[in-house]
Formats: sequence, C-alpha cells, structure tokens
Amino acid sequence: MIAALRSHWVPLLCGLFIVVNSWMMAMHKPWLNFLPVVLLVLWALLTKPRDVLLFVVFATPLSLNLEQLELGGIGVALPTEPLMVALMGVLLLRLVTGEERIDPGFLHHPVTRIVLLQLLWMAVCIAPSSMPLVSLKYLAARLWFVCTMYFMAGLLFRREANFLRFLWCFVAGTAIVVVYTLVHHAQFGFAHDPAHWVMAPFFKDHTSYGAILALVIPFLVTALGMERYSAGQRFGAFLLLVLVSLGFVFSFTRAAWVSLAAAVAVFVVMRLRIPAWLLGVVAVVGGSLYLLNQDAITRALERNQQESSDDLAQHVTSISNVSSDASNLERINRWNSALRMFEDRPFFGWGPGTYMFQYAPFQAAADRTIISTNFGAGGNAHSEYLGPLAEQGVPGALIVVLLFGTVTTVAVRLWSRLPPGLDRQLTGAAFFGLMTYYVHGVLNNYLDLDKASVPFWGFTAMIVVLDLKYRKSGQEPQALSRELA
Repeated sequence: MIAALRSHWVPLLCGLFIVVNSWMMAMHKPWLNFLPVVLLVLWALLTKPRDVLLFVVFATPLSLNLEQLELGGIGVALPTEPLMVALMGVLLLRLVTGEERIDPGFLHHPVTRIVLLQLLWMAVCIAPSSMPLVSLKYLAARLWFVCTMYFMAGLLFRREANFLRFLWCFVAGTAIVVVYTLVHHAQFGFAHDPAHWVMAPFFKDHTSYGAILALVIPFLVTALGMERYSAGQRFGAFLLLVLVSLGFVFSFTRAAWVSLAAAVAVFVVMRLRIPAWLLGVVAVVGGSLYLLNQDAITRALERNQQESSDDLAQHVTSISNVSSDASNLERINRWNSALRMFEDRPFFGWGPGTYMFQYAPFQAAADRTIISTNFGAGGNAHSEYLGPLAEQGVPGALIVVLLFGTVTTVAVRLWSRLPPGLDRQLTGAAFFGLMTYYVHGVLNNYLDLDKASVPFWGFTAMIVVLDLKYRKSGQEPQALSRELA
C-alpha cells in the first residue's frame, strides 16, 4: 500500500485536487482554481528569480492599480507589486542563506550609500509623522521598489546581456500600452481632452504616461546606433521609436516635452564638452538678468492667455501661461502649499506619503483654482523636490538633491571617459532617460508608482554597475570597453 502511494502520489494528488476543487466550485467558492498559478509562481520565485524580475519589468507598464479600478481603495498595482514583495523576500532569504552575495563595491558605492541614507531618514520620519501608518506603508513600498529594482537589478546586471534584456522588456510592455492608447485615442480624433484618460486603465493620467515615454526614448534612439544589432533589428528599433514618439506627442504632456528637451540640451553640452565654468558663467549671467528684469518677465508671463489646446503649437505656448491655465495654476497652488507645510514642520516634515492628506488647510484662497480639492483626491505636491521637503523636512529634500546630483556626476564622468561602444551607449541611455525624470521631477512626482520606480531605480543601478566595472578594471576605458564587448 505504502509502495503504491509512493509510486502514484502525483496522479493521486491531482485526483484529490479535482475532487476537492469540483466540490468547492459547486459551493460557489472557486478559489482553489488559483492554486496551480500560485504554485507555478512560487516555483519561479525560488528557482528563477531573475526571470521573474524581468517579467515584472515587462509587466510594469501593463500593471493595473486596484485603487483606480475602485476595488476596495487599495493602492496596489497588479501583478507587479505583489511580485516585488515576494522577490524582496526571496532576495533577503538568499542573502541570509549565503546563496546570493551583493558586491561590497556596490554596497559602498556613493549612490548606494545615499539610497540607504534616504531609506533610513524615511524610517526616522515615521515616529514624528502626522500619519505614522501612512508613512510606514510609504516606506514599505519604497523598500520593495529599491530592493528589487536597485539591489536585485544590480545582481542581474552582473551579466552584460541583462542590461539590454531589462531595457527591452520595459520597452516591450510600454509599446503595448502605446498601441492601445493610440488606437483608443484615434476614436476621438486625437483631441486634447480625451488625451487625459485614453491610456486608462494602464496609466492614471496623461502626465505619468508622458513621463514614462520620455524615459525610454533615449534608449530607443541609442539602439539605432548599436553595432551589435543587424539592419533588421535597427529597423525594428526605429519603428518602436516612431511608435513611442507618436504616443509621446499625442500624450499632450507639456512637462514631459520640456523634460526631453532638457535631456537633449544636456546631451549637446556633454557632446560638445562645454566646460563647467562656462556653464556656471551662463547660469550666473542668466540669473542676474532674470533678477534685473523680474517684473517685466512676470508681466509678460501674465499676458500669456493661451490655454491647453488641440493645436500642438498652441499647447506648447500654454506652458508659460500662469494667469489662466488651471493646470499650471493648480501646480503653483500645490507648491505653495508644500512650502507652507515645510515652514510649519521644517525638520522632520509631516511624514512620508502624507502630503495629499494634509495639504488642504495650507491652500491660500488666492492660490485656489477651479480644480482645487480639500479631499486628498487631487494627488501629491507635483514636485519630486518640494514633496520630500514638506513630508521629510530639509534633510529629506537635501537627500533627493544629493542622490540626483551624485548619479549625474558619476554618469557624466563615466560617459565622457568611455570610448564609443556598448558601455558608453548604455550609460548614455540610462542617464539621459533619468535626466528626463530629474527635470520632470520639478513639475511632477511619480516615485510612489511602479510605472516610474521600476525604470528609475533600474537605470540608476545600471549606472552604478557600469561605473564599478570601470573602477574594478584599473585599466584605461578603451581596454575596459574591449573586455565587455
């Protein structure tokens, strides 16, 4: 009997599952149908965590937020965030058991130290937070983003081929969303107003959608010149670039347009090797001219009455309309509210993730617009810099600036010293993509969303790993490039 059970346990177990599942379905409880999927996911997590990570990267643009779907008001993206939580657990387990080991160089890299400092300060800010539970949830979300897309991605990038796999996985998922959005938008004649919601349910609004498209465009441009790709592969990259560019233009996201233009300007500066001292002189002269003509510039901006429009040229003009454009005025309202919150709690802030619940009383009557709200339904501070200032005080804002500045310094130094080749192309694709977000971060903030956090932390890890490859070699950049090609 025992011998028979040992030799036939698989069919017996399957038969038992069928019987039990049939009974549960007859009782209108179909939950056991998910067991095979759960077992498959557990198997993949334990045996192929890196493949699961790449699947998460692909699925991120396609993820659905339960809060947007009005399923209990839970702000969790499916299937990405539960998988990231599981991957974080697997990573910690493998580190504890010694199956995985993070390179000491990666841990001690200046960027990593700042990332850890930011997490530590968020944890410190939980105790004095105005809403400790909200802040704890915010920190938890940041932990699974950073653990998977920075630390685990850093392990993934030990193999050179995984740089491109990561990038193409994200591009593939994004391309599917762009096709869906363009087809949906075409039904409304590519008009301006529908552009705000035609990307639903994959994206909450057009601003986050435009920001993510700006992030991937530098890589698609870079892919056109990769020597390792055949003519057919480059043509495929060109088609994807055209597709994403169309989605980018018809997103009507002015902040994203500005961010991409800024990244192009940074590329020109780096390409022409314009010295830092000259940039400093230009900044000082420009700032002085602004201060001397501040009143005239303000009056000129106030005379701009151009509203958001279906006409792309007019829509661009509306970027500087601070007199009647509701979107621009509401953004100023959020910024001023963040500054008033900072003045009230300058050191610890109001707590990570609490801005949207606390800013309403800090709105001045003169700043309020037709889209202002007191119910925490309008989102965050619309700034990756002022948001942390209000929520985590001066230290929190300084850490953000320090992080962005350090990544920029590392990437610029590495890119300028490497010769033409794959390493330089990857560094540029990651950095210029991040630069679009750094600039966009002046006007919006999305690092609490998986859509932005996955590429943001992944691209940051790429730059750190590429920087470490050069540092470890102890060789000239030309020799390093030959080794990694």
